[in-house]
Amino acid sequence: MAFDNIKLEKGLYTTSKGFTKSLEELDPSENYIGTELEGLDAYQRQLKRFNIKVTGADSDTVEKFFQTSTSSVLFPEYISRAVKTGIEQNDVLSKIIATTTNIDALDYRAAEFISSQDDIGLATVGEGAQIPEAKIKLKSSLTKLKKRGRMLVSSYEAIRFQKLDLFTVMLSQIGASIARDQLIDACDVLFACGGEEIEKKGASLTYEDIVKLWNSFSPYNMNTLICSGNVLEKILSMSEFRDSSAGLNFHATGSLITPIGAELVRADDTSNGNTMIGIDRRYALEKVQAGEVMTEFDKLIDRQLERAAVTEISGFTPIINGAVKYMEG
Repeated sequence: MAFDNIKLEKGLYTTSKGFTKSLEELDPSENYIGTELEGLDAYQRQLKRFNIKVTGADSDTVEKFFQTSTSSVLFPEYISRAVKTGIEQNDVLSKIIATTTNIDALDYRAAEFISSQDDIGLATVGEGAQIPEAKIKLKSSLTKLKKRGRMLVSSYEAIRFQKLDLFTVMLSQIGASIARDQLIDACDVLFACGGEEIEKKGASLTYEDIVKLWNSFSPYNMNTLICSGNVLEKILSMSEFRDSSAGLNFHATGSLITPIGAELVRADDTSNGNTMIGIDRRYALEKVQAGEVMTEFDKLIDRQLERAAVTEISGFTPIINGAVKYMEG
């Protein structure tokens, strides 16, 4: 079936796969290998079908989606993609999560790793001796998922002549807000997971304290240090940071890498803003999400916006507590 003969309907949004994946089943991208449409997904081919340009200086206006009842079905997916762009552009979570699990329900019981040894190595076992255990079992409590999002409120008349390129920028701010809120959720879960607290040597934070925190991670590796802007300012002011190759990298690129090789991640507005959280991001945190960005499609298609919610449901759960440690900043 050619892409310009696909029947677009609201039912494509109600499947468990979501709009684009459902559309891909009707119009597989593999059929276009070697053609001028190679590299476009099924949704992008539909935009081409109706000659809707969503990016660039010559992008169309919002009303282009509503020229026909068929093309209007594409509008909610455009909203979702624009919001997702904002999430991706403001992504920090990928620096602190080990894995992402997608689920089709609102309840999720994570697994946890429990070792009878303090380290993760394999023990030398004498003849007849008991082999140390490493248990993997389900946690006793469910992972708490939160719905994050915003309600779009506007009349069609207010936005119909807005360029899609500009409208995408506006929508991406919703994604940026979701990304910030999810980072706060993740940090709160890390702080509550029961990791070990490492004491500072004195009242003020020093470079020696950061080294002490780093050294406490063996056999793990503290490759990420999460802190608020207030604590971050203290670290950036340390002479060791300014004089090291890490400091030179910050001066040149703005990338925040400590002299001990751990990447600095700024997380403001958390419930423990004066506490540094050191993690080995390979083992520390699992993100759980119920689908991707979701948009209330009925209202957008039938009422041309008015009021429509854009949401994302996700939660976080620690994997190995030994990969998370704290220190007051």
